[in-house]
Formats: sequence, structure tokens, C-alpha cells
Amino acid sequence: MSSRTYPPGTVQMRPMLDPLARNWWLILLRGALAILFGILTFFWPSLTLFTLIIFYGAFAMLDGVFSLIAAVTGGMPAPRWWLALVGVLGIVVGLMTLAWPGLTGLVLLYFIAGWAIASGIFQIIGAIRIRQEIDDEWFLIAEGVISLLFGILILAYPGAGALGIAFAIGAFAIVHGALLIGFSLKLKKHAEVVI
Repeated sequence: MSSRTYPPGTVQMRPMLDPLARNWWLILLRGALAILFGILTFFWPSLTLFTLIIFYGAFAMLDGVFSLIAAVTGGMPAPRWWLALVGVLGIVVGLMTLAWPGLTGLVLLYFIAGWAIASGIFQIIGAIRIRQEIDDEWFLIAEGVISLLFGILILAYPGAGALGIAFAIGAFAIVHGALLIGFSLKLKKHAEVVI
């Protein structure tokens, strides 16, 4: 529960937080999927670029699906457009990656960087919007900042070796997943209060 105090008998309205809290498990699934993807990139560093593209496409698409489901479920009166946009971006980039896996590695890196930057911006916007209803929104802000910095890093060094890029993607996915899991567990505590 938030550390903010309310007079006795006050009904605390949390139009953004309550629907997210009810669907905390979707954010937990996003985090677990990201960590699994990150671990796979570290355990198989000799992945071919084609295999990495397929893994990335599947990861981005599933992450997008979970984000979109979290955005549209829960009967929320206030819009969660930022989460829906993260979901749509993930699905589109995932589908494009899977549809054209033969694209050059450089084009793939631009897809990954664009997705990371856009989703990072929307995560930060969402965290700012929800900060009045939840403490420790820093999980969502940190996840957004990590995504944003990762995208900028990829754009700044697109010529890095395939192994270096694979490890960078894996490290990003693990940190991204850990922050999402932390945020989902925070939401779960709020869900227990709501239900």
C-alpha cells in the first residue's frame, strides 16, 4: 500500500494502479520471458545471427502481446495508452523480424534499438503517470531508462561484433526482466489490497 496517508473512511481511488495490479502476473510473465531470452543468449554465444534474429523476434512479439493484454484488461477508466503502445511496438517489431529474418544484421540492430528507445520512453511516461498511486515506481522508471540507454548504445555502436551485440542484448534482457519482475511483485502487493 502507498505510504501516503488518507483520513479514516476515505475511499482511495487508483484508476491507473488497480487494473495494473489485477494483472500483475502479465508483467511477471514479461519479466520471466526477458530473463529466459537473456540467459539463452549467454548459454549459446555461438548462435548464428539467424537464430538470434528468430529468438529476438519471438521475444519482442510475446513481450508485446503480454503488454497489450495488460493494457486492455481490467476495465480501467483511465487510459493505459503507454502500455498499449509498448505492446503494439513489440508485436510489430517481432512480426517484422520474424517475417524478414534475412535482413542484414545492421537493419535488425536498428529494429532492436528503435524498439528499446520507444518502449523505454513509454515506460517512463507510464511511471510518471502512475507515481501518484504507487510508491517505488522507480522499477518502471529504471526499466524505461535501461531500455532507452540500451537503444542509444546500439545506435552509437552498430558495428560492434556479433558476439558483443549478442551479449549486450542478453544482458539488457536479464536486467529488463529483473526490473519487470520487481515491478510485478510490487503490483501484486497492491492487488492483494484491491481484491
